Amino acid sequence: MTTDHAAPKPKPVRATRPRRQLIDLALQGGGSHGAFTWGVLDRLLEDERLEIAGISGTSAGAMNAVALAAGLMEGGRSGAREALRRFWTRVAQASPFHALQSGPWGELFGTDNPWLAPMQMYAQWLGQLVSPYQLNPLNLNPLRDILQTEIDFDRVRQCSKTRLFIAATQVRSGRLRVFEQSELTADMVLASACLPLLFQAVQIDGEPHWDGGYAGNPTLLPLITGTPADDLLLVPINPRLREATPTSASDILDRINEVTFNASLLKELRSLALLKQLIRDEGRPRSRRSAPRQPLYERVDALRVHRLDAEAELSRFGASTKLDTRWSFLQQLHGIGRRAADEWLRQNFEHLGRRSTVDLAQEFPG
Repeated sequence: MTTDHAAPKPKPVRATRPRRQLIDLALQGGGSHGAFTWGVLDRLLEDERLEIAGISGTSAGAMNAVALAAGLMEGGRSGAREALRRFWTRVAQASPFHALQSGPWGELFGTDNPWLAPMQMYAQWLGQLVSPYQLNPLNLNPLRDILQTEIDFDRVRQCSKTRLFIAATQVRSGRLRVFEQSELTADMVLASACLPLLFQAVQIDGEPHWDGGYAGNPTLLPLITGTPADDLLLVPINPRLREATPTSASDILDRINEVTFNASLLKELRSLALLKQLIRDEGRPRSRRSAPRQPLYERVDALRVHRLDAEAELSRFGASTKLDTRWSFLQQLHGIGRRAADEWLRQNFEHLGRRSTVDLAQEFPG
């Protein structure tokens, strides 16, 4: 006699969620080349596998950071993407060359108006001869109007979705000043982006401040100690390497600009490389109940470093183009940033949470 057995019920299949990875972002400054970073952020915000724990930003990186934070509070990821687009659109509209590009001259010559380059060169030449205190005694700054109009700083200060750290340089001491998110104002972001040959120093708490690129471009320590993320993604703008030795005056000035605004970041990375090497050589010290904790030691030990750049493409643009805020140029940079981020995610997402994709020991031997 046979006995019929009921077929076992299949176990319900649980939908697997994609692995969400917590990351920090370090956003370098570089004038209008910050539109490259806009493109990078635009693509990263599309990827819901990523959660941005903190952002350290300087100059244009600081402006991208506050736009992103305000947008996150307004409308989540899509709100952040829209806030970034709105900000850079306003930057283009405030350009002194916008009328030439969009008016009758723009219709006649197209987006590559031949009058634009000579006018930009003249503006740079004039800035080297006359200080902003003489050339602009009323201290007019179109970026102030854009920040105050487009960025809701109440939302920035109250943003619970990420943490912000904004760098500026104290003029009198030359020291780094890091503004915390809870205190951020439009003037603090302007201080982070204050190029001393273009704008008067920005007064914060009675202290004059210049561009943060001189002291921290961007600074990394606040991210290492101030957020729970162990993956730090650098988004640099200024090329690290130039194969050819510059020989013309303009090329020499361009390279000086790049070296100057990379120096602080390279110094911090070298310090991280040294600390990691010491940890490997000496081993983690045995903990004692009576001994104080060493959070920085532990955080550096766990840190994984990554870099997302487009050095080959951005190196085609000289430092002088950092003043080019034509919409066509900003869109071009945005596209380069999106493609670079897309390629980086394809090649490196699986390494997040597992290992560094930047070998600091190799970059900073000894």
